[in-house]
Amino acid sequence: MLQEYLHQALSRAKYEILPDDGSYYGSIRGFRGVYANCSTLERCREELLETLEEWILIRLRKNLSVPLIKGINLNIKKVA
Repeated sequence: MLQEYLHQALSRAKYEILPDDGSYYGSIRGFRGVYANCSTLERCREELLETLEEWILIRLRKNLSVPLIKGINLNIKKVA
């Protein structure tokens, strides 16, 4: 389930080449603060995945919500 969530989230990623230095910038719509900036597109994708994983873990640990994607819900439900 987690792998599918990551895959779906990354499918929303947008990448651009920055005119200042020719580096690649990537971000994911709906995931505020999840972005990467690297010298190659491949490294930018890798760093974006790492950032996304850390972002999800931190939010879940703090009991903050993460977006639902394609019906996948990673949010922790309280048990009575």
